[in-house]
Amino acid sequence: MKTPIERRVLFFDGVCGLCNSLVDFALKRDHKQRLLFSPLQSAYATQELGEKLTQNLSTVVLLEIDSQGRRRLSLRSQAVLRLLSHLGGIYRLAVLGWLIPRPIRDWMYGIAANRRYRWFGKKDSCRIPTPAERARFLIE
Repeated sequence: MKTPIERRVLFFDGVCGLCNSLVDFALKRDHKQRLLFSPLQSAYATQELGEKLTQNLSTVVLLEIDSQGRRRLSLRSQAVLRLLSHLGGIYRLAVLGWLIPRPIRDWMYGIAANRRYRWFGKKDSCRIPTPAERARFLIE
């Protein structure tokens, strides 16, 4: 029997236009409000992930903690696919992405990650959540 997931936190580059679009996308579609969000630049991210992962701003990280306290980290394309599958509905079709070998998925992810500022812009500071979103963002 699977142990239920108690907490899911998506860590993202807070100044990246593409990453912020991903967060907006997830916020709108996470109707059960099971996802939490944290910029990689936050103190919370450093505390939970350590400096090695938070220094690489091109890596989206999904941290899942089950009711037994076990932690599962998903990085890059794996994090995006797991995020989409958690949103449910039509986004569960993301399971088809698992058919693509991870090296190829991560290579494609890397192309977008390396060009994300050029294609989607870079903000001067990290995203500031609206009052309605504040409870879903872990910063400190």
